[in-house]
Amino acid sequence: MLSVPGLIGMISVFMQGQTQTALGAAHYLLGVQLLLMRRGRPVLTVALVTALDVAGFATQLITINSLQSYIAFYSLGRYTSGRVTWATSLAAYAVYAAAMEIYRPQRGNWLGILLIIVLFVGAGMIERLRAELSARTRQEIADAAVRDERRRIARELHDVVAHHITVINALVGGARATLTPEQQVTRDALESAEQTARQAMAEMRHLLDVLRADGRERPDAATGVGADRLPELVEEARSAGLPTGLTVTGEPVELPAAVDHAVYRIVQEALTNTRKHAEGARAGVLVTYGTEAVEVEVLDDGRSKDGGTPGFGLDGMAERVALCGGRLSTGPRPEGGFRVHARIPLEKT
Repeated sequence: MLSVPGLIGMISVFMQGQTQTALGAAHYLLGVQLLLMRRGRPVLTVALVTALDVAGFATQLITINSLQSYIAFYSLGRYTSGRVTWATSLAAYAVYAAAMEIYRPQRGNWLGILLIIVLFVGAGMIERLRAELSARTRQEIADAAVRDERRRIARELHDVVAHHITVINALVGGARATLTPEQQVTRDALESAEQTARQAMAEMRHLLDVLRADGRERPDAATGVGADRLPELVEEARSAGLPTGLTVTGEPVELPAAVDHAVYRIVQEALTNTRKHAEGARAGVLVTYGTEAVEVEVLDDGRSKDGGTPGFGLDGMAERVALCGGRLSTGPRPEGGFRVHARIPLEKT
């Protein structure tokens, strides 16, 4: 028959076990809460998790590093760099090694702690370097795309402006040739206008050469293209497997060369991005001619293959539209897909 002292002893052991279980659960939950700030304050997270583990060693709640400490050390390597990472790791190792010697004096514990810290901090550093390299590569690709677009704009500007200045120069020269000798003042003015036009051409060529002077000049297939070739562009997209429709509203008018090229480029880049970045997409192109502006809208209903990133050509597209004095808006559609819309003002004649 169980004696009263024995029964009391069993109850005491049971209560002690229940208390240890509750403390262990509290220790775990507190460690999880500390990990919530691991990205913004990784050093503080390591310090607090280390202190919590030392308390766990002292109260015999844990016998080895907690899982939270592994995540904290990984976050230290992932979100810090340089001396901060190594100084924090060394300090945490010293605390862990001292605590293990005091509360769990077993041979080799210090070596295990060292391997854990090196492994998880190193893994975090490798991931950080990989992410930085990836971001740098994406930025370089974006910069290259913008430079390419600037070179194309420079060539087209040269063609457009050179044509008009040449025409002006020829007209001024023709007018000067018809003057009589008595109209010397008018002749001198027209001659000065000719010289100014020639100087403007030279300065324009110099500025555009500076704009595109990176030693990587390539032929530009877009020279000479414009809104009248949009049907061909849409047909090319269909042939490439992208169902595309084209709608033109308003009365088509002859566009300035820069605007004409911009309209073509907007549609070309938008359809290219749809083919590259959206799965199973259908696209629609709407060109609206108004009295004050021409508007271009390209819509698709595809699902992005890379998290909604439509392509780096949008940066160059925005520069081209801004150069024409217009506005470009791009972004995902609420019902799915992507939208590119540009409004380019037209000069009244």
